[in-house]
Amino acid sequence: MRAERGGAGRTCGSGMAAAGRKGQGAAAGRRRRPRGAGTGGKPRPAPARPRDEEVSSDSEAESLAEEQQQQQQQRRRRREEEEEEEEEEVEETPQEKKLRLAKLYLEQLRQHEEEQAEEEEEENAAFLRDPVGERLKEDVLEQKGRLQRLVAKEVQPPDPLSIRVLRGHQQPITCLVISPDDKFIFSAAKDGSVIKWEVESGKRLYVMPGGKKGTGQHMGHTAQVLCMAISSDGKYLVTGDRNKLILVWEAATCKRLHTFTGHRDAVSGLSFQKGTHQLYSASHDRSVKVWNVAENAYVETLFGHQDVITGLDSLSRECCVTSGGRDGTVRVWKIPEESQLIFYGHQGSIDCIQLINEEHMVSGADDGSVALWGLTKKKPLALVRQSHGTQGENDLQQPYWVSAVAALRNSDLVATGSHSGSVKLWKCGEGFRKLEPLCDIPLVGFINSLKFSATGDFLVAGVGQEHRLGRWWRAKEAKNSICIIPLKRGAAAPSSGAADGAWPRELQELAH
Repeated sequence: MRAERGGAGRTCGSGMAAAGRKGQGAAAGRRRRPRGAGTGGKPRPAPARPRDEEVSSDSEAESLAEEQQQQQQQRRRRREEEEEEEEEEVEETPQEKKLRLAKLYLEQLRQHEEEQAEEEEEENAAFLRDPVGERLKEDVLEQKGRLQRLVAKEVQPPDPLSIRVLRGHQQPITCLVISPDDKFIFSAAKDGSVIKWEVESGKRLYVMPGGKKGTGQHMGHTAQVLCMAISSDGKYLVTGDRNKLILVWEAATCKRLHTFTGHRDAVSGLSFQKGTHQLYSASHDRSVKVWNVAENAYVETLFGHQDVITGLDSLSRECCVTSGGRDGTVRVWKIPEESQLIFYGHQGSIDCIQLINEEHMVSGADDGSVALWGLTKKKPLALVRQSHGTQGENDLQQPYWVSAVAALRNSDLVATGSHSGSVKLWKCGEGFRKLEPLCDIPLVGFINSLKFSATGDFLVAGVGQEHRLGRWWRAKEAKNSICIIPLKRGAAAPSSGAADGAWPRELQELAH
Protein backbone atom coordinates (compact mmCIF):
# COMPACT_ATOMS: atom_id res chain seq x y z
CA MET A 1 0.00 0.00 0.00
CA ARG A 2 2.82 2.42 0.86
CA ALA A 3 4.43 1.77 -2.56
CA GLU A 4 1.14 2.36 -4.38
CA ARG A 5 0.61 5.66 -2.57
CA GLY A 6 4.07 6.62 -3.53
CA GLY A 7 3.45 5.79 -7.17
CA ALA A 8 0.13 7.55 -7.20
CA GLY A 9 1.82 10.56 -5.75
CA ARG A 10 4.33 10.64 -8.60
CA THR A 11 1.80 10.22 -11.49
CA CYS A 12 -1.24 11.94 -10.20
CA GLY A 13 0.09 14.53 -7.78
CA SER A 14 -2.18 17.35 -8.95
CA GLY A 15 -5.26 15.12 -8.88
CA MET A 16 -4.57 13.98 -5.41
CA ALA A 17 -4.17 17.63 -4.35
CA ALA A 18 -7.54 18.43 -5.90
CA ALA A 19 -9.07 15.52 -4.01
CA GLY A 20 -8.31 17.32 -0.78
CA ARG A 21 -4.92 15.95 0.26
CA LYS A 22 -3.35 19.38 -0.53
CA GLY A 23 -0.09 17.84 -1.68
CA GLN A 24 0.52 16.12 1.69
CA GLY A 25 0.53 12.66 0.09
CA ALA A 26 3.20 13.66 -2.39
CA ALA A 27 5.22 15.30 0.35
CA ALA A 28 4.74 12.23 2.54
CA GLY A 29 5.80 10.06 -0.35
CA ARG A 30 8.91 12.12 -0.74
CA ARG A 31 9.67 11.85 2.97
CA ARG A 32 9.05 8.11 3.12
CA ARG A 33 11.19 7.28 0.04
CA PRO A 34 14.26 9.39 0.01
CA ARG A 35 16.68 9.06 -2.81
CA GLY A 36 18.43 5.74 -2.87
CA ALA A 37 15.89 4.03 -0.62
CA GLY A 38 15.15 0.43 -1.49
CA THR A 39 15.95 -3.10 -0.56
CA GLY A 40 19.71 -2.57 -0.56
CA GLY A 41 19.75 1.05 0.63
CA LYS A 42 20.61 2.55 3.98
CA PRO A 43 18.05 2.26 6.82
CA ARG A 44 15.53 5.01 6.95
CA PRO A 45 16.11 7.64 9.63
CA ALA A 46 13.73 7.82 12.61
CA PRO A 47 10.78 10.14 12.21
CA ALA A 48 11.51 13.71 13.20
CA ARG A 49 10.42 14.67 16.78
CA PRO A 50 7.71 17.21 17.09
CA ARG A 51 8.97 20.74 17.34
CA ASP A 52 7.69 21.32 20.83
CA GLU A 53 9.68 18.30 22.20
CA GLU A 54 12.99 19.35 20.64
CA VAL A 55 13.36 22.72 22.41
CA SER A 56 13.58 22.96 26.26
CA SER A 57 12.19 25.94 28.07
CA ASP A 58 14.39 28.90 28.92
CA SER A 59 13.51 28.67 32.66
CA GLU A 60 14.92 25.14 32.96
CA ALA A 61 18.19 26.14 31.36
CA GLU A 62 18.53 29.13 33.60
CA SER A 63 17.86 27.12 36.78
CA LEU A 64 20.42 24.49 35.74
CA ALA A 65 23.03 27.17 35.14
CA GLU A 66 22.29 28.80 38.48
CA GLU A 67 22.60 25.45 40.29
CA GLN A 68 25.97 24.76 38.68
CA GLN A 69 27.16 28.23 39.59
CA GLN A 70 26.13 27.76 43.24
CA GLN A 71 27.96 24.43 43.43
CA GLN A 72 31.10 26.06 42.04
CA GLN A 73 30.85 28.86 44.63
CA GLN A 74 30.41 26.35 47.48
CA ARG A 75 33.45 24.38 46.34
CA ARG A 76 35.43 27.61 46.10
CA ARG A 77 34.40 28.63 49.62
CA ARG A 78 35.37 25.23 51.02
CA ARG A 79 38.80 25.46 49.41
CA GLU A 80 39.29 28.94 50.86
CA GLU A 81 38.28 27.76 54.36
CA GLU A 82 40.68 24.81 54.19
CA GLU A 83 43.47 27.11 53.07
CA GLU A 84 42.72 29.50 55.96
CA GLU A 85 42.78 26.61 58.48
CA GLU A 86 46.11 25.44 57.10
CA GLU A 87 47.49 28.97 57.38
CA GLU A 88 46.26 29.20 60.99
CA GLU A 89 47.96 25.91 61.85
CA VAL A 90 51.19 27.02 60.27
CA GLU A 91 51.06 30.46 61.95
CA GLU A 92 50.33 29.05 65.48
CA THR A 93 52.33 31.02 68.04
CA PRO A 94 54.20 29.36 70.94
CA GLN A 95 51.61 30.78 73.36
CA GLU A 96 48.75 29.32 71.30
CA LYS A 97 50.52 25.97 71.17
CA LYS A 98 51.03 26.02 74.94
CA LEU A 99 47.34 26.80 75.49
CA ARG A 100 46.27 24.04 73.10
CA LEU A 101 48.51 21.48 74.81
CA ALA A 102 47.24 22.60 78.22
CA LYS A 103 43.63 22.08 77.12
CA LEU A 104 44.55 18.64 75.77
CA TYR A 105 46.27 17.74 79.06
CA LEU A 106 43.24 18.90 81.03
CA GLU A 107 40.93 16.80 78.90
CA GLN A 108 43.11 13.73 79.35
CA LEU A 109 43.19 14.31 83.09
CA ARG A 110 39.43 14.69 83.18
CA GLN A 111 38.89 11.40 81.35
CA HIS A 112 41.37 9.58 83.60
CA GLU A 113 39.87 10.93 86.81
CA GLU A 114 36.33 10.21 85.71
CA GLU A 115 37.26 6.55 85.16
CA GLN A 116 38.84 6.34 88.60
CA ALA A 117 35.91 8.14 90.19
CA GLU A 118 33.47 5.55 88.88
CA GLU A 119 35.44 2.74 90.55
CA GLU A 120 35.99 4.53 93.87
CA GLU A 121 32.89 6.64 94.16
CA GLU A 122 32.27 6.13 97.87
CA GLU A 123 35.89 6.44 99.00
CA ASN A 124 36.62 9.57 96.97
CA ALA A 125 33.40 11.53 97.36
CA ALA A 126 35.22 14.75 98.17
CA PHE A 127 37.63 14.21 95.28
CA LEU A 128 34.75 13.79 92.84
CA ARG A 129 33.59 17.39 93.21
CA ASP A 130 36.50 18.63 91.14
CA PRO A 131 38.83 15.74 90.24
CA VAL A 132 40.83 17.60 87.61
CA GLY A 133 41.39 20.62 89.81
CA GLU A 134 42.46 18.56 92.81
CA ARG A 135 44.82 16.38 90.77
CA LEU A 136 46.37 19.35 89.00
CA LYS A 137 46.76 21.22 92.26
CA GLU A 138 48.56 18.25 93.85
CA ASP A 139 50.89 17.88 90.84
CA VAL A 140 51.96 21.52 90.98
CA LEU A 141 52.33 21.55 94.77
CA GLU A 142 54.41 18.36 94.70
CA GLN A 143 56.77 19.76 92.07
CA LYS A 144 57.23 22.94 94.11
CA GLY A 145 57.66 21.00 97.36
CA ARG A 146 54.57 22.50 98.99
CA LEU A 147 52.25 19.49 98.90
CA GLN A 148 51.33 18.43 102.42
CA ARG A 149 48.77 15.72 103.08
CA LEU A 150 47.54 16.26 106.60
CA VAL A 151 47.46 12.68 107.87
CA ALA A 152 49.32 12.89 111.17
CA LYS A 153 46.32 13.92 113.26
CA GLU A 154 44.38 10.92 111.92
CA VAL A 155 46.99 8.33 112.93
CA GLN A 156 45.99 6.16 115.88
CA PRO A 157 48.56 4.60 118.23
CA PRO A 158 49.09 1.02 117.01
CA ASP A 159 48.37 -1.95 119.21
CA PRO A 160 51.73 -3.56 120.19
CA LEU A 161 50.15 -6.97 119.64
CA SER A 162 49.46 -6.08 115.98
CA ILE A 163 53.18 -5.61 115.21
CA ARG A 164 54.53 -8.47 113.07
CA VAL A 165 58.12 -9.63 113.62
CA LEU A 166 60.09 -11.29 110.80
CA ARG A 167 63.26 -13.21 111.73
CA GLY A 168 65.92 -14.27 109.23
CA HIS A 169 69.16 -12.32 109.69
CA GLN A 170 71.74 -13.64 112.13
CA GLN A 171 73.27 -10.23 112.88
CA PRO A 172 71.81 -6.70 113.36
CA ILE A 173 69.75 -5.32 110.49
CA THR A 174 71.38 -2.21 109.06
CA CYS A 175 69.06 -1.07 106.26
CA LEU A 176 65.84 -1.87 104.43
CA VAL A 177 63.61 -0.64 101.58
CA ILE A 178 60.00 -1.27 100.53
CA SER A 179 59.07 -1.99 96.90
CA PRO A 180 57.08 0.80 95.16
CA ASP A 181 53.92 -1.35 95.15
CA ASP A 182 54.24 -2.06 98.92
CA LYS A 183 54.25 -5.83 98.34
CA PHE A 184 57.87 -6.65 99.23
CA ILE A 185 60.52 -5.65 101.75
CA PHE A 186 64.27 -5.95 101.14
CA SER A 187 66.58 -5.97 104.16
CA ALA A 188 70.31 -6.34 104.77
CA ALA A 189 72.47 -6.96 107.82
CA LYS A 190 75.98 -6.89 109.22
CA ASP A 191 76.44 -10.54 108.22
CA GLY A 192 76.36 -9.45 104.55
CA SER A 193 73.04 -11.18 103.81
CA VAL A 194 70.19 -9.65 101.81
CA ILE A 195 66.63 -11.00 102.13
CA LYS A 196 63.47 -10.37 100.11
CA TRP A 197 60.25 -10.66 102.14
CA GLU A 198 56.60 -10.80 101.12
CA VAL A 199 54.64 -8.25 103.15
CA GLU A 200 51.29 -10.04 103.18
CA SER A 201 52.50 -13.47 104.28
CA GLY A 202 55.79 -12.51 105.94
CA LYS A 203 57.61 -15.25 104.01
CA ARG A 204 61.22 -15.11 102.90
CA LEU A 205 61.15 -15.28 99.10
CA TYR A 206 64.89 -15.00 98.38
CA VAL A 207 68.00 -15.06 100.55
CA MET A 208 71.31 -13.75 99.17
CA PRO A 209 73.73 -15.00 101.86
CA GLY A 210 76.85 -13.11 102.80
CA GLY A 211 80.29 -14.60 102.87
CA LYS A 212 83.78 -13.86 104.07
CA LYS A 213 86.45 -12.14 102.06
CA GLY A 214 88.92 -14.60 100.56
CA THR A 215 86.56 -17.58 100.57
CA GLY A 216 86.51 -17.78 96.77
CA GLN A 217 83.74 -17.06 94.30
CA HIS A 218 80.76 -15.55 96.05
CA MET A 219 77.65 -13.95 94.54
CA GLY A 220 76.80 -11.77 97.55
CA HIS A 221 78.54 -9.34 99.89
CA THR A 222 81.64 -10.31 101.83
CA ALA A 223 81.29 -7.47 104.36
CA GLN A 224 78.68 -5.57 106.34
CA VAL A 225 75.94 -4.06 104.15
CA LEU A 226 75.34 -0.47 105.26
CA CYS A 227 72.79 0.88 102.75
CA MET A 228 70.39 -0.06 99.96
CA ALA A 229 67.96 1.53 97.49
CA ILE A 230 65.33 0.44 94.96
CA SER A 231 64.40 2.22 91.73
CA SER A 232 60.96 3.85 91.50
CA ASP A 233 59.87 1.33 88.83
CA GLY A 234 60.89 -1.57 91.08
CA LYS A 235 63.35 -2.95 88.53
CA TYR A 236 66.73 -2.50 90.22
CA LEU A 237 67.92 -3.06 93.79
CA VAL A 238 71.34 -1.76 94.84
CA THR A 239 73.30 -2.49 98.02
CA GLY A 240 76.51 -0.95 99.40
CA ASP A 241 78.98 -2.47 101.85
CA ARG A 242 82.11 -1.75 103.91
CA ASN A 243 84.28 -3.27 101.17
CA LYS A 244 83.67 -0.13 99.00
CA LEU A 245 81.40 -2.09 96.62
CA ILE A 246 77.96 -1.37 95.19
CA LEU A 247 76.10 -4.46 93.95
CA VAL A 248 73.26 -4.16 91.45
CA TRP A 249 70.47 -6.77 91.62
CA GLU A 250 67.38 -7.55 89.59
CA ALA A 251 64.68 -6.89 92.19
CA ALA A 252 62.21 -9.46 90.83
CA THR A 253 64.58 -12.44 90.83
CA CYS A 254 67.37 -11.19 93.14
CA LYS A 255 69.88 -12.05 90.41
CA ARG A 256 73.17 -10.16 90.63
CA LEU A 257 73.65 -7.99 87.54
CA HIS A 258 76.68 -5.74 88.04
CA THR A 259 79.21 -4.34 90.52
CA PHE A 260 80.23 -0.69 90.78
CA THR A 261 83.69 0.09 92.11
CA GLY A 262 85.25 3.47 92.66
CA HIS A 263 84.70 4.53 96.25
CA ARG A 264 87.80 4.41 98.44
CA ASP A 265 85.97 3.61 101.68
CA ALA A 266 82.72 2.09 102.94
CA VAL A 267 79.58 2.91 100.94
CA SER A 268 77.16 4.47 103.45
CA GLY A 269 74.29 5.92 101.39
CA LEU A 270 72.37 5.03 98.21
CA SER A 271 69.34 6.57 96.49
CA PHE A 272 67.75 6.55 93.02
CA GLN A 273 66.46 9.73 91.44
CA LYS A 274 62.71 9.20 91.26
CA GLY A 275 61.47 8.24 87.81
CA THR A 276 64.96 7.42 86.51
CA HIS A 277 67.76 4.87 86.83
CA GLN A 278 70.27 7.52 87.93
CA LEU A 279 71.86 6.45 91.20
CA TYR A 280 73.55 8.57 93.88
CA SER A 281 76.03 6.99 96.31
CA ALA A 282 77.75 8.39 99.40
CA SER A 283 80.80 7.03 101.18
CA HIS A 284 83.05 7.37 104.19
CA ASP A 285 85.60 8.69 101.68
CA ARG A 286 83.58 11.98 101.88
CA SER A 287 82.49 11.89 98.25
CA VAL A 288 79.17 11.62 96.40
CA LYS A 289 79.17 9.71 93.12
CA VAL A 290 76.61 9.60 90.31
CA TRP A 291 75.94 6.41 88.30
CA ASN A 292 73.64 5.25 85.50
CA VAL A 293 72.49 1.78 86.54
CA ALA A 294 70.67 0.93 83.28
CA GLU A 295 73.90 1.48 81.33
CA ASN A 296 76.29 0.25 84.06
CA ALA A 297 78.06 3.58 83.78
CA TYR A 298 79.90 5.97 86.12
CA VAL A 299 78.98 9.64 85.63
CA GLU A 300 80.80 11.94 88.06
CA THR A 301 82.12 12.55 91.59
CA LEU A 302 81.34 15.46 93.95
CA PHE A 303 83.37 16.54 97.00
CA GLY A 304 82.61 18.82 99.93
CA HIS A 305 82.07 17.07 103.26
CA GLN A 306 84.83 17.27 105.87
CA ASP A 307 83.91 13.98 107.57
CA VAL A 308 82.41 10.61 106.65
CA ILE A 309 79.00 10.79 104.97
CA THR A 310 76.46 8.80 107.00
CA GLY A 311 73.23 9.12 105.00
CA LEU A 312 71.80 10.15 101.62
CA ASP A 313 68.36 10.65 100.03
CA SER A 314 66.80 12.07 96.84
CA LEU A 315 63.45 12.60 95.10
CA SER A 316 62.43 13.75 91.60
CA ARG A 317 64.78 16.68 91.15
CA GLU A 318 68.29 16.16 89.90
CA CYS A 319 69.78 16.68 93.34
CA CYS A 320 70.40 14.77 96.58
CA VAL A 321 70.82 15.51 100.28
CA THR A 322 73.48 14.09 102.60
CA SER A 323 74.31 14.05 106.30
CA GLY A 324 77.95 14.69 107.07
CA GLY A 325 78.62 12.95 110.35
CA ARG A 326 80.85 14.98 112.65
CA ASP A 327 81.41 17.85 110.24
CA GLY A 328 77.99 18.98 111.56
CA THR A 329 76.50 19.78 108.17
CA VAL A 330 73.59 18.75 105.99
CA ARG A 331 74.25 19.38 102.30
CA VAL A 332 72.06 19.67 99.23
CA TRP A 333 73.92 18.73 96.05
CA LYS A 334 72.74 20.30 92.78
CA ILE A 335 74.06 17.83 90.25
CA PRO A 336 73.77 19.80 86.95
CA GLU A 337 75.34 22.93 88.51
CA GLU A 338 77.93 20.89 90.43
CA SER A 339 77.21 23.08 93.46
CA GLN A 340 76.06 22.51 97.03
CA LEU A 341 74.08 24.22 99.80
CA ILE A 342 75.35 23.84 103.37
CA PHE A 343 73.08 23.73 106.46
CA TYR A 344 74.10 23.89 110.14
CA GLY A 345 72.05 23.04 113.22
CA HIS A 346 73.02 19.84 115.09
CA GLN A 347 75.70 19.78 117.78
CA GLY A 348 76.71 16.13 117.34
CA SER A 349 77.32 13.67 114.53
CA ILE A 350 74.45 13.74 112.01
CA ASP A 351 73.75 10.05 111.39
CA CYS A 352 70.55 9.95 109.27
CA ILE A 353 68.52 12.10 106.88
CA GLN A 354 65.44 11.84 104.67
CA LEU A 355 63.48 14.17 102.38
CA ILE A 356 59.82 14.85 103.24
CA ASN A 357 59.12 16.58 99.92
CA GLU A 358 61.12 18.58 97.39
CA GLU A 359 61.56 21.50 99.81
CA HIS A 360 61.73 19.95 103.30
CA MET A 361 63.79 17.26 105.06
CA VAL A 362 64.33 15.74 108.48
CA SER A 363 67.58 14.60 110.12
CA GLY A 364 68.75 12.99 113.37
CA ALA A 365 72.01 13.16 115.31
CA ASP A 366 73.82 11.44 118.16
CA ASP A 367 73.18 14.46 120.40
CA GLY A 368 69.57 13.22 120.55
CA SER A 369 68.20 16.04 118.39
CA VAL A 370 65.78 15.84 115.47
CA ALA A 371 65.80 18.75 113.00
CA LEU A 372 63.26 19.85 110.42
CA TRP A 373 64.73 21.78 107.50
CA GLY A 374 63.55 23.95 104.63
CA LEU A 375 65.84 24.31 101.61
CA THR A 376 65.54 28.09 101.72
CA LYS A 377 66.85 28.42 105.30
CA LYS A 378 70.38 27.55 106.47
CA LYS A 379 69.14 26.86 110.01
CA PRO A 380 66.51 24.29 111.08
CA LEU A 381 62.87 25.35 110.93
CA ALA A 382 62.29 23.22 114.03
CA LEU A 383 64.69 21.45 116.38
CA VAL A 384 63.78 19.02 119.17
CA ARG A 385 66.63 18.28 121.58
CA GLN A 386 66.76 15.03 123.56
CA SER A 387 63.92 13.78 121.39
CA HIS A 388 64.13 10.23 122.83
CA GLY A 389 65.08 11.21 126.36
CA THR A 390 68.32 10.53 128.21
CA GLN A 391 70.17 7.56 129.65
CA GLY A 392 72.50 7.25 132.64
CA GLU A 393 72.27 8.79 136.09
CA ASN A 394 72.92 12.24 137.51
CA ASP A 395 75.86 13.95 135.85
CA LEU A 396 76.46 11.01 133.52
CA GLN A 397 73.18 11.45 131.68
CA GLN A 398 73.47 11.41 127.91
CA PRO A 399 70.75 11.69 125.27
CA TYR A 400 69.71 8.62 123.32
CA TRP A 401 71.20 8.77 119.84
CA VAL A 402 68.76 9.20 116.97
CA SER A 403 69.78 6.37 114.67
CA ALA A 404 66.99 6.44 112.05
CA VAL A 405 64.45 8.88 110.60
CA ALA A 406 61.62 8.35 108.09
CA ALA A 407 59.00 10.56 106.47
CA LEU A 408 55.76 9.72 104.70
CA ARG A 409 56.32 11.47 101.37
CA ASN A 410 54.43 14.74 100.87
CA SER A 411 52.75 14.54 104.25
CA ASP A 412 53.15 15.89 107.79
CA LEU A 413 54.05 12.52 109.35
CA VAL A 414 57.60 11.70 110.53
CA ALA A 415 59.07 8.78 112.50
CA THR A 416 62.33 8.56 114.47
CA GLY A 417 64.16 5.63 116.02
CA SER A 418 66.81 5.16 118.71
CA HIS A 419 67.73 2.49 121.25
CA SER A 420 65.46 4.07 123.87
CA GLY A 421 62.91 1.26 123.60
CA SER A 422 60.44 2.97 121.28
CA VAL A 423 59.81 4.42 117.83
CA LYS A 424 58.33 7.93 117.96
CA LEU A 425 55.82 9.43 115.53
CA TRP A 426 55.80 13.21 114.99
CA LYS A 427 53.57 15.76 113.31
CA CYS A 428 55.07 18.58 111.24
CA GLY A 429 52.88 21.49 112.26
CA GLU A 430 52.56 25.19 111.47
CA GLY A 431 53.84 24.90 107.92
CA PHE A 432 56.86 22.71 108.82
CA ARG A 433 57.90 25.07 111.61
CA LYS A 434 57.12 22.78 114.51
CA LEU A 435 57.60 19.12 115.45
CA GLU A 436 54.84 17.83 117.70
CA PRO A 437 55.08 14.34 119.31
CA LEU A 438 52.17 12.02 118.48
CA CYS A 439 52.81 8.62 120.08
CA ASP A 440 55.45 6.06 121.08
CA ILE A 441 55.59 2.56 119.59
CA PRO A 442 57.43 0.13 121.91
CA LEU A 443 60.35 -1.66 120.22
CA VAL A 444 63.38 -3.02 122.04
CA GLY A 445 66.80 -2.67 120.39
CA PHE A 446 68.63 -0.32 118.07
CA ILE A 447 66.30 1.04 115.39
CA ASN A 448 68.77 1.16 112.50
CA SER A 449 66.32 1.79 109.66
CA LEU A 450 62.76 3.08 109.24
CA LYS A 451 60.57 3.24 106.12
CA PHE A 452 56.92 4.18 105.53
CA SER A 453 54.94 2.32 102.89
CA ALA A 454 53.92 4.41 99.90
CA THR A 455 50.28 4.44 101.02
CA GLY A 456 51.13 5.12 104.66
CA ASP A 457 49.34 1.94 105.79
CA PHE A 458 52.35 0.57 107.65
CA LEU A 459 55.81 1.43 108.96
CA VAL A 460 58.75 -0.99 108.78
CA ALA A 461 61.59 -0.94 111.29
CA GLY A 462 64.94 -2.72 111.06
CA VAL A 463 65.95 -3.72 114.61
CA GLY A 464 69.35 -4.92 115.81
CA GLN A 465 71.32 -5.55 118.95
CA GLU A 466 73.93 -3.01 117.82
CA HIS A 467 74.07 0.38 116.12
CA ARG A 468 74.47 0.03 112.36
CA LEU A 469 77.70 2.06 112.29
CA GLY A 470 79.52 0.49 115.24
CA ARG A 471 79.47 -1.54 118.47
CA TRP A 472 79.37 1.10 121.21
CA TRP A 473 76.57 -0.74 123.08
CA ARG A 474 74.88 -4.07 122.79
CA ALA A 475 71.21 -4.64 123.60
CA LYS A 476 71.22 -8.34 124.46
CA GLU A 477 67.45 -8.47 125.01
CA ALA A 478 66.76 -7.22 121.46
CA LYS A 479 66.02 -9.48 118.48
CA ASN A 480 67.65 -8.95 115.08
CA SER A 481 64.43 -8.66 113.12
CA ILE A 482 62.13 -6.78 110.74
CA CYS A 483 59.06 -5.28 112.44
CA ILE A 484 55.97 -4.35 110.42
CA ILE A 485 53.89 -1.78 112.31
CA PRO A 486 50.32 -1.22 110.98
CA LEU A 487 49.14 2.38 110.99
CA LYS A 488 45.40 2.87 111.32
CA ARG A 489 43.92 6.26 110.58
CA GLY A 490 40.62 7.88 109.69
CA ALA A 491 39.63 9.56 106.44
CA ALA A 492 42.50 11.44 104.88
CA ALA A 493 42.36 15.18 105.35
CA PRO A 494 42.47 17.41 102.29
CA SER A 495 45.87 18.32 100.95
CA SER A 496 47.28 21.70 101.84
CA GLY A 497 49.63 24.01 100.02
CA ALA A 498 50.59 27.38 101.41
CA ALA A 499 49.44 28.37 104.88
CA ASP A 500 46.37 30.17 103.57
CA GLY A 501 45.40 27.23 101.32
CA ALA A 502 45.52 29.42 98.21
CA TRP A 503 46.08 27.90 94.81
CA PRO A 504 49.56 28.43 93.33
CA ARG A 505 49.97 31.27 90.87
CA GLU A 506 50.53 28.83 87.97
CA LEU A 507 47.10 27.29 88.46
CA GLN A 508 45.41 30.67 88.85
CA GLU A 509 46.85 31.83 85.55
CA LEU A 510 45.82 28.59 83.84
CA ALA A 511 42.30 28.90 85.24
CA HIS A 512 41.96 32.39 83.80
